[in-house]
Amino acid sequence: MPRKSKKTPQKKTINLALQGGGAHGAFAWGVLDKLLEDGRLDVEGFCATSAGTMNACAYAYGKMRGGPEKARETLHDFWWNIHTAGQKYSPVKRLPWEKNFSWNMDSSSAFFMFDSITRMFSPYQLNPFDFNPLRNVLEQTVDFEELRRCECTDLFISTTHVHTGKVRVFETEEVTLDVAMASACLPFLFKAVEIDGEDYWDGGYVGNPALFPLFYKTKSRDILIIHINPMTRPETPTTAPQIMNRINEISFNSSLIKELRAIAFVKKLIEHDMLKDEHKNNFKDILIHSVLTDDVMSELSVTSKFDSDWEFLTKLRDMGRETMAAWLDENFEHIGVRDTVDLHGQFLNSVNQMFGNSRGQHAHKKKVSVK
Repeated sequence: MPRKSKKTPQKKTINLALQGGGAHGAFAWGVLDKLLEDGRLDVEGFCATSAGTMNACAYAYGKMRGGPEKARETLHDFWWNIHTAGQKYSPVKRLPWEKNFSWNMDSSSAFFMFDSITRMFSPYQLNPFDFNPLRNVLEQTVDFEELRRCECTDLFISTTHVHTGKVRVFETEEVTLDVAMASACLPFLFKAVEIDGEDYWDGGYVGNPALFPLFYKTKSRDILIIHINPMTRPETPTTAPQIMNRINEISFNSSLIKELRAIAFVKKLIEHDMLKDEHKNNFKDILIHSVLTDDVMSELSVTSKFDSDWEFLTKLRDMGRETMAAWLDENFEHIGVRDTVDLHGQFLNSVNQMFGNSRGQHAHKKKVSVK
């Protein structure tokens, strides 16, 4: 009797949107690692900012050199290099007697001193030679000259143009080491990165990340957003670090919310057949998917974004893998078919509509702890 051949799993194409968030980007590393291991999703394009840019570049470079397994290896190497560089150069490390603290370093004396100094002096005063260990890490991990010839995955890297305050998106053939550094350039810590005579800062201020290139320059209409900045928090921050952290989260999510609002508007036009026939081909019904991490990331503060401890990074990676595995089980069949998020319910509605009348509604949500 002939042996039945194993059914080849269906393969689908999707675009990914990767947010920035320092060391919290290790969560997205885990998401990508699981996606590559699973093998059912092929990433056509990345839009990315800051830590998302690092993950996207490592993924694309590894994949072009040796397929999914090489991409996984390259992502691992990048984060290991982040760990080793951080242990050597980071000014924000726990002292020996602080090792038993939570992952947040709000109480760390090193972070308190670092934060105070950066509020009084600019990087042009503190770091005149503009030393940034991330540059060395990227040079060790990715050959950008080779990456610019990548044809397996499209890259759309967001930066902030300092003089105009507008987003500048660099595409694959334009992505250099300087572009990647500009995408992650926090202006309180590093000098603006000059590219072709223009200065750029971290893309998160105006596009975290910018989604629009995926509408026009890729074939897939599915976009999966990997959030590493909490959209909502159940409590009002009361300490100075907490307040600053929440302001950063709101700022870094605002541009994304605006783009999601635009997507929702176009979807309404298409759904209700409100477009003239001559314009219908100019619009794509974008399908939005989302990996929300509010329950995980709301336990972390801005201080942990500087944490290069390997145990912390791999813990976030493992959470990302677990989250992506669950997401694939629940949503894979819907890719290419429909949205798997309620745009209005999750991102665009008013506070009362989002939270309901009960302030304790969040208490009923299952939480995954990083502690």
